[in-house]
Amino acid sequence: MGRLQRLLMNLGEGWFQLHRRFPSSLLDEITAAVAQGERRHRGEVRLAVESRLSPLAVLAGLDAPTRAHQIFRQLQVWDTEHNNGVLVYVLLAEHRIEIVADRGIASRVSAGEWTTVCDHMREAYARNQWREGSLRGIEAVHALLELHFPADSKSRQDELPDRPVLL
Repeated sequence: MGRLQRLLMNLGEGWFQLHRRFPSSLLDEITAAVAQGERRHRGEVRLAVESRLSPLAVLAGLDAPTRAHQIFRQLQVWDTEHNNGVLVYVLLAEHRIEIVADRGIASRVSAGEWTTVCDHMREAYARNQWREGSLRGIEAVHALLELHFPADSKSRQDELPDRPVLL
């Protein structure tokens, strides 16, 4: 996708629908799903949804993967005791979903596994199934973490907020 096409998407591609697609009731459901899922494994999961990138950022070459890594750092998903944070980043204007996993998880979960999660979310979102796509995506992330980082008998502290971030 070219820079001009990306610029046009970020200028007019439904960016104003962020709160309609992700109302507080859905944010509450996602928060509960993140909290429940984290009891099954040792990972930490965050969801960040951004309506669009600024025109200047697009013109400067900022893309969804780079932005996802910026948000990963900004939300301190990397700053967990066991390097077990995962960020699911959604850029609505460009129909992009990126998953950034900290090094403790990235060494065990393949890029292809994350791509499959992103593809399923994107397909649901394309059908305007924002709730289903989000909850199924979060559940798929939990399933991968449970497989590779199952919970142990130790009590653990919830290190990151469970509520999604709307940017």
